[in-house]
Amino acid sequence: QVQLVESGGGLVQAGGSLILSCAASGSIFSINAMGWYRQAPGKQRELVANITSGGSRNYADSVKGRFTISRDSAKNTVYLRMNSLKPEDTAVYYCTRVDYGLDVEYEYWGQGTQVTVSS
Repeated sequence: QVQLVESGGGLVQAGGSLILSCAASGSIFSINAMGWYRQAPGKQRELVANITSGGSRNYADSVKGRFTISRDSAKNTVYLRMNSLKPEDTAVYYCTRVDYGLDVEYEYWGQGTQVTVSS
């Protein structure tokens, strides 16, 4: 069973920075993608950024140039560095991992970590 353990959320003033971390354990698939979604109150969950095991990155337009996703494959950990935070970045951030098998995909979610940006 794959487990995702998130850390790094909290309260920060607008313009500040935070780093989120997510460590995965229990996976045996080498082809995978890890990333972050977020959900603000009253809004749908949206993709923030993801990164594949091959190093390809994808960002939401709203965070391009401010957020950077990276991973340490040896530690099975993904990081999200968030700079120039805005009040509209306030949300619960969820770590995700997708493992790609031969004809199957497995998707996992973390428990979520709150990020609050004050104006």
